[in-house]
Amino acid sequence: MVHKEWTPISLSELNKLIELGVSRMSVKENQLWNKILIEPVKWKEIEYGEEGNGFWVVAISGNKVIWYNDIEEGFNISTYFKYGEIDGYNTEQDELQWIIKKIKNAPQGLKTH
Repeated sequence: MVHKEWTPISLSELNKLIELGVSRMSVKENQLWNKILIEPVKWKEIEYGEEGNGFWVVAISGNKVIWYNDIEEGFNISTYFKYGEIDGYNTEQDELQWIIKKIKNAPQGLKTH
């Protein structure tokens, strides 16, 4: 159960976090980001996502999504098998540029669509 004082992040607040993260990316990280970003959209997540009507997904790459966990206040990477549903709840408190750096530096990276 989510803390009673918690309220979901608004799209405008999320966009500010995205802009901040993008401003801190290297040129190569920014190029990767521009290949995988999508318009933020709420996706379902069954473990903790119901109270906030899901979590904001901000990028898709192959079978992975980058999404913002507004309970933990950080960006996360999870797999998905069905479009619109995040399969794994993660509790990373990463800033967006850290997630993109992780993807860029991963041996396999993430496939871009």
